[in-house]
Amino acid sequence: MEFVVDRDVLADAVGWVARALPARPPSPILSAVRIGADKAEGGQVTLASFDYEVSAKANAPAEVNQGGEVLVSGKLLAEIAKLLPAKPVSLRLEGAKAVVTCGTSTFTLLTMPLEDYPELPKLPDAVGAVQAGAFASAVGQVAVAATKDETLPLLTGIKVEIEGENLTLLATDRYRLAIKELTWKPAESDVSRTALVKARTLLDVAKAFGHTEEVEVSLTAPGLVDIVGFAAAGKNTTSLLIDGEYPQVRRLLPDSFDRFATVEVAALIEAVRRVSLVAERNTPVQIVFSEGQAVLNAGTGDDAQASEVLEATLEGEEITVAFNPHYLLEGLGVMGNPLVRLSMNSSTKPVLFEGASEDGTTAPDYKYLLVPIRFTV
Repeated sequence: MEFVVDRDVLADAVGWVARALPARPPSPILSAVRIGADKAEGGQVTLASFDYEVSAKANAPAEVNQGGEVLVSGKLLAEIAKLLPAKPVSLRLEGAKAVVTCGTSTFTLLTMPLEDYPELPKLPDAVGAVQAGAFASAVGQVAVAATKDETLPLLTGIKVEIEGENLTLLATDRYRLAIKELTWKPAESDVSRTALVKARTLLDVAKAFGHTEEVEVSLTAPGLVDIVGFAAAGKNTTSLLIDGEYPQVRRLLPDSFDRFATVEVAALIEAVRRVSLVAERNTPVQIVFSEGQAVLNAGTGDDAQASEVLEATLEGEEITVAFNPHYLLEGLGVMGNPLVRLSMNSSTKPVLFEGASEDGTTAPDYKYLLVPIRFTV
């Protein structure tokens, strides 16, 4: 096996497959990247990784002198590829070692037995395609509400709902709920599917494919092993779906509200950051909404305290709500509009955050529901 490939192309491909490698692999073989070289179609190199849950694969053009396959440490190869000089990179197999040469730099890597490596899953049939930038933005808006607590595996995922041309993403960690709706191009007009995908998988896809034009989404047919796949720009990834019944989160959305406040997003973010400097761990930031203003307060008793006043509009009676500042900032940070509209019923009922424009219209495609923290006066 021997081939020559552009340094940047190799670094990009290795980085893509290495990001799926487990931090603590149960077996050393799962820390490897599988590299295949083929003279067909003008020469191509294929890199792949798989840990029995997530797979990643990338194809790159190369000048292939001799085809073949090799298995080497993925993390080490990724680190080497990032630091090589901007010159063509050659990789050749010499016995049980892989020799990487770039300019005057040479690395000799130990190989692992190919027969011990698991077979990569096949990419399922495509169910549709979505505009990459819109999808990346949607994932970022929803993933903030997915928990990172692995003891609640269902809530570490994002529920994907597909109904014809409508694609909806939902996530909750029990304290907040995020829902994003967008349109896409289904493979069949009457497609109706749901999938519970790991949030970290979707975030990786959003980061890697956000600059491309379209992301192709694949799902296995009902009754088979539940796998989701994403493909774009010569790269793809698959992941096992999370097994289980996701909570009926839409029931958390109140049917109506009696108070509405509108505030500038950027100003509110900066104010929350400032006043929360004096908030002890797990203590809230209070916001008092009254006619024409919002007053933020943090800190109580003999502790340090902070207060700030912002311009705001209010429809309905004065109300005081208190939020976890971290959850509040995460929701505001992905709002995507210059203004935010808070829909409220009381200081203890969930508050709905929606992006708003200068003319007062709200963005109906994104909802962030946050449960206030109870406080005593």
